[in-house]
Amino acid sequence: MAANSFLNQYKTANIAIKLIVINVVVFLIFNILPWLVQVDNGVLTKYFVLPTDLLRLVQQPWSVITYAFLHSGFLHILFNMLFLYVFSKFILNLFTEKRFLTIYLLGGIFGGLAFILAYNLLPAFDGSTSLLGASAAVNAIIVFIATYSPNTPIRLFVFNLKLWHIAAFVVLRDLLTLNSSDNAGGLIAHLGGAAFGYIYAMQLAKGNDIGLWFEKLMDTVTSWFSSKPKDKKARMRTVHRTTKKKTTKSTKTKQSSVTKSDQQQQIDAILDKISKSGYDSLSKAEKDFLFKAGKDN
Repeated sequence: MAANSFLNQYKTANIAIKLIVINVVVFLIFNILPWLVQVDNGVLTKYFVLPTDLLRLVQQPWSVITYAFLHSGFLHILFNMLFLYVFSKFILNLFTEKRFLTIYLLGGIFGGLAFILAYNLLPAFDGSTSLLGASAAVNAIIVFIATYSPNTPIRLFVFNLKLWHIAAFVVLRDLLTLNSSDNAGGLIAHLGGAAFGYIYAMQLAKGNDIGLWFEKLMDTVTSWFSSKPKDKKARMRTVHRTTKKKTTKSTKTKQSSVTKSDQQQQIDAILDKISKSGYDSLSKAEKDFLFKAGKDN
């Protein structure tokens, strides 16, 4: 019963809560499962983290998304999910859940691509390493809404701030610590996600939805796992019945129009007779017909 209750709550939750649940469940699995089977955590995560080595990336292309659902420790996932929860409210008040998911996933992807490019093109980044964590995706969320609605107020502990204050702090923190941090690759990914959030918001304000292609892609992928054939048959049956009803209604309307036209001709003929010979010249049947027609009208 408890499991069913949890599933029902999950189904009715918004997309941000669902993403948080997924991240927490993945975190628990990758921290509990290695202990249960007595293997090193790295044995399991290496197939899902994002590598800098291009050959490994070709062998596990899914890692450009899956890396964003893995976390290295409790504080890592705690702060990412906290920021995700807080800033999701601002976006979901203005946009659809599909757009929110687009920002989150594309922010993670662009952050991952920035990480890969840095290690393969810039001399300052060398060696072979890997990336994990939702920070790039979360930064995309923060910077997107702070760019789109910068002066929206937010209360943080005892401070009354605006969204752009938080976004500026997040970006400047990563920039200022880039050359002295042991996690320089991670900071590059953070900045990549932030850059995507900024560009997306700026383009959207101009009327250009650069994430629309990704939404269509998600719809296509979702359709592969949905019961479209059955729904299509149901719709075809419904359309058939509706068409039949419309046809019957049209036929009835046509028949009614013909009946009214004949009735009017008889009324006109009777009125002409009255005008020429008077009311008394009418037969009983004509008088009854005229009386009945007057009541109907």
